Amino acid sequence: MSVESKSSDIKKRTIRSFVLRAGRMTNSQQRAYQEQWATYGVDLKQGMVDFTELFEREAPVILEIGFGMGDSLIEMARSMPGQNFIGIDVHRPGVGRLLKLAAEHELNNIRVFCDDAVEVLRHCIPDASLHRVQLFFPDPWHKKKHHKRRIVQPQFMALVKEKTRIEGVFHAATDWENYAEQMMEVLETTDGWKNTQPLGAFAEKPAYRPVTKFEKRGERLGHGVWDLVFSRVE
Repeated sequence: MSVESKSSDIKKRTIRSFVLRAGRMTNSQQRAYQEQWATYGVDLKQGMVDFTELFEREAPVILEIGFGMGDSLIEMARSMPGQNFIGIDVHRPGVGRLLKLAAEHELNNIRVFCDDAVEVLRHCIPDASLHRVQLFFPDPWHKKKHHKRRIVQPQFMALVKEKTRIEGVFHAATDWENYAEQMMEVLETTDGWKNTQPLGAFAEKPAYRPVTKFEKRGERLGHGVWDLVFSRVE
């Protein structure tokens, strides 16, 4: 491989769908991170995860990418104790707050990674193991020149497919219509995924997805919300 082609390959691999914000952790978030990580945290360097060992039981596993400040993920974990939840986010304040809430509610069905979701999927999540993958209100990267940073791309959906069991679900939600349309195009042209709705149609909001403060604010401003629910097929 030439130096030029190798450099080009490295550049492609380092395109990120997120930017690490410089927000400071509150004292309570920092304390929760220090005190609760050993209970709820999972490190990328631990490698491939055994879910039965991680949760000390067998149950359906729901993975959420980019849980923000953790409110909706905590609400789902509380309302569905028979399911196991894994959250992935790169922003430490949000991770700290989720750890704080998990400890306050004494939850035993939630674990968290503070790392790049693509790397976690590649190196830590067993193939065909996830019952549902959730991606709620990801960064829309609304400028056209930044669309390549949107996480829902063919390569990403091929990776998610590998990690999702047959008849498992990928559920995305966004309040950016242009991004919703792009997601629809990617999902309907990626092998292994089938729309749970008629071709090209968006889904009604499933009852299990909480309405976030962010979403309520958008609704007051007249913003629409689009849900996409696709099932994993052979």
